[in-house]
Amino acid sequence: MINDKLINPGSIVVVGGSDDLLKPGGKILKNIIEGGFSGNLFVVNPKQDLIQGVRSYRDIRDIPPADLAILAIPSRFCYEVTEVLTKEKGTKAFIIISAGFSEAGDEGRKLEKEIAVLVEKAGGCLIGPNCIGVVTQSYHGVFTTPVPKLSEKGCDFVSGSGATALFIIESALPKGLSFASVFSVGNSAQTGVEEVLEYWDLNYDPVKSSPIKIIYVETIPNPDKLLHHASSLIRKGCRIAAIKAGTTEAGSRAASSHTGAMASSDSAVEALFRKAGIVRCTGREELTTVASVFMHRPLKGRNIAIITHAGGPAVMLTDALSAGGMNIPKLETEDQNRILSMMNTGASAVNPIDMIATATIDQLDRVIEYVDKQLATIDGMSVIFGNNGLNDMTEVYDLLHRKINSCNKPLYPILPSVSSSFSELEYFMNKGHINFPDEVVLGRALTRISNTPYPAEEKIFLDEVDVPKIRRIIDNAENGYLAPSVIQELLNAASIPVVKEAVASTRREIISLSNKMGYPLALKVVGPVHKSDVGGVTLNIKSQNHLEAEFRRMKNIKGVTGVLVQEMLSGTELFIGAKYEPRFGHIILCGLGGIFVEVLGDVSSGLAPLTFSEADSMIKSLRAYKIIKGTRGKPGINESRFAEIIVRLSSLLRFATEIKEIDLNPLIGSQKGITVVDARIRIEK
Repeated sequence: MINDKLINPGSIVVVGGSDDLLKPGGKILKNIIEGGFSGNLFVVNPKQDLIQGVRSYRDIRDIPPADLAILAIPSRFCYEVTEVLTKEKGTKAFIIISAGFSEAGDEGRKLEKEIAVLVEKAGGCLIGPNCIGVVTQSYHGVFTTPVPKLSEKGCDFVSGSGATALFIIESALPKGLSFASVFSVGNSAQTGVEEVLEYWDLNYDPVKSSPIKIIYVETIPNPDKLLHHASSLIRKGCRIAAIKAGTTEAGSRAASSHTGAMASSDSAVEALFRKAGIVRCTGREELTTVASVFMHRPLKGRNIAIITHAGGPAVMLTDALSAGGMNIPKLETEDQNRILSMMNTGASAVNPIDMIATATIDQLDRVIEYVDKQLATIDGMSVIFGNNGLNDMTEVYDLLHRKINSCNKPLYPILPSVSSSFSELEYFMNKGHINFPDEVVLGRALTRISNTPYPAEEKIFLDEVDVPKIRRIIDNAENGYLAPSVIQELLNAASIPVVKEAVASTRREIISLSNKMGYPLALKVVGPVHKSDVGGVTLNIKSQNHLEAEFRRMKNIKGVTGVLVQEMLSGTELFIGAKYEPRFGHIILCGLGGIFVEVLGDVSSGLAPLTFSEADSMIKSLRAYKIIKGTRGKPGINESRFAEIIVRLSSLLRFATEIKEIDLNPLIGSQKGITVVDARIRIEK
């Protein structure tokens, strides 16, 4: 658990401090000194008595008591030093910079665990090992540069990788993004990303704490803790953005070798972040841009006005916003005419509002004011203004400074002249503002935020879900794939609608079943997992002769134990599936069904148990949502019923963790309802 000795120590000892600024122990000591640490500072170095003007002790046993110890020594010496500090010096906080632990193999992993146990028994906090350190308002405990400018209004940042933390800071600073604290947790022997989130959550003060948190993570050993504290922070008014690296097999392997821990599957992480309300980013620029957007007033809708004096960037921003589901609505004719009257001949006010290159500062002022005060349908605006040699850029940036502070709507400045107007931009950012130098990156960041749902409610839907019956079925089942009759019974227990069906093993049985159900019918083999691959599916059978012929053919397919006869339904093919992920639980997937699942790869994911709002968000996030909604004269499906079945399946799985895989594919959907036509369930106890 993070403690006050780590955040605000009264005394710090740097073990391995040096005069050599090219060594971690030398640079970290320099950063602490230059950061203005006001407490007692000591150094341990067996060869010197004075280092960088700070008293140095040759033996760790000779130092006074210390609140925080920062170790920059070879890994083999770290256990002994930690033991002395915990048992003799009352040290309650440790930052181990040193590498050579779990990322290096089994011996290093064993040593890392022993040190963590030592600190834990002493009631202390351990950051690292294999990290760059910690930066708080009290001290700059890192060996890297640049050390970010700290501000209580900046963002809190935690990273599982030290070098990546540094590169993210490098990405943030040119934009004007500031930091309130930085935690590099390295191998997370005791304190990982989840524990830092826990600290932020339990100590959150709506007046003093930063409402913006950003995360870089490669492994998530405790998803439940991350979910609980991230969603709690967001409900308190925070906004969180994160990168989860290691999404491919090769990336997971790289993450494992980097931190010595196993990576999690991408679908599980995607589902976890959506449930928590975390904005997921794919790279450093996107992460710091999302955080920069967070620094502005919240955008309350999807309608954006673009104000520019350069047409090309406005077109690219429009494309980026539209691709992510944002709107750049055409302005009403009356509003267009009023805005045109404020600008030079040749300008356009359709939206984007193109003021053309000869636009003046006064015109920019009037247009921004009109968009903010008079256009009720617009939720936010972006101003693209670069240096074309026709304006005093200091005056432009002064105007934007005033407008950002006074406008009711968020205003995102895209100021691309980072070279020709460098000094003017620095002047603008020193006033506490952010610059978005690239319009496309901003557009994608805005859509990421807009498409991230609010944290889900923590409850399970149980209406007409027979939990005792579900448990009886699972307890009586054998490992492996369930028989069709058992699947139907299980889905019925959760009130998930299933097509009328039965299994026949003889000609007489299948003729009797067809007479009861009526034509048209569908036949499917029982036994082979992938029915279509072996020719085991025949649809739209309309006569007894066709029925008997197909029955005889299917009985001769290798591995077939019976033939399933179903009533034939028509509508849109849908898919719902789930897989069990260790530590995460069941990941629910949905999308278009049939062959489209594999061909298009268009599925969205959620973490069980799901709420109706989560299921609705999953459906709407599909690229194929227009088909589900209805397009080109074709009717859509019953979306609320689709969402309900997704929720019911998630509730069933919540009480049947033995189910490791489940595919409902396809479900046949129409405006009247949705029915499961084919299902496959594998259990493993």
